[in-house]
Amino acid sequence: MSETSKPAHSLPQFVSAGEALTDLIRVGADQWLSKTGGSTWNVARAAASLGAPSAFAGAISQDWFGDELYAASQAAELDLRFLQRAARSPLLAVVYETTPPQYNFIGDNSADLAFDPALLPEGWQQAAQWVHFGGISLTRAPLAGHLIELAEDLHARGVKISYDPNFRNVMDQRYDSVLKKMVQLADVIKVSDEDLVGLFRNDDTEAALATLRSYNPSATVLLTLGAKGAAIHAGAEYWQVAPPPIKVVDTVGAGDAGIAGLIYSLIQESNAAPAANATGPDWLRHLQFSVACGSAACLNAGAKPPQLAQVHALLGKT
Repeated sequence: MSETSKPAHSLPQFVSAGEALTDLIRVGADQWLSKTGGSTWNVARAAASLGAPSAFAGAISQDWFGDELYAASQAAELDLRFLQRAARSPLLAVVYETTPPQYNFIGDNSADLAFDPALLPEGWQQAAQWVHFGGISLTRAPLAGHLIELAEDLHARGVKISYDPNFRNVMDQRYDSVLKKMVQLADVIKVSDEDLVGLFRNDDTEAALATLRSYNPSATVLLTLGAKGAAIHAGAEYWQVAPPPIKVVDTVGAGDAGIAGLIYSLIQESNAAPAANATGPDWLRHLQFSVACGSAACLNAGAKPPQLAQVHALLGKT
């Protein structure tokens, strides 16, 4: 069932497709804390928080867990026509240790797997400038197949695609073909140095990055570097930006905020000058905005999306 909240003529410029889930975090011997989450859902929420007309395309359950995700999506002002609800169990990420993180996923035949791209609003592909993919949704059949087909269709239509594998322990050798396919379809790829180690099962991050880029040399890569900030590789060019000085409260959601900020900045540039100038994107400026977004996400506990005023304040400190 697809939910409706906005008029048909107002379709989002940014859509993030994949999984929304509930994190169950162990906070005591027999105590657990539930938090709404999911990498692709977090990206949609962060983009909306910055002011981009955004949607999360995915399916959630019809129980309490799904109600919480629905309410949080509504509060974030996401376009609810893209959020489907299924009479299935919720997808849960059980975090039984936090330092270092240890977790597993519970969701056999869960609601996320029921997502049907055919139920999305008519004509949404013409309005979307960017569509984002990634997270564990691309490891979960039959959802992964539907999302890859969707990405292929969007790519053929000329819609820009961003991709963040967001490495998790379920991404073993079976994920290799998905990684290569999604990199080949993407215009922008976001990875961390830790992602590269996990995805390529090799501590040589430079070699891993070179392999990743060989799959699609024309794609731009946003490489996040933790406390060192982030870098962008675009063709033969390279930029690196350090984060502004802040008091870090929590790094949860920083990567999701970073890619959301990058896409938001690219959309703003495109809206200001639809006919791209001969010099192409101002990657240094986009990178600075992305790093400021990731830093803003670190100012509060949990995956709280960055606010545009926070980001501009941080940009003033760089």
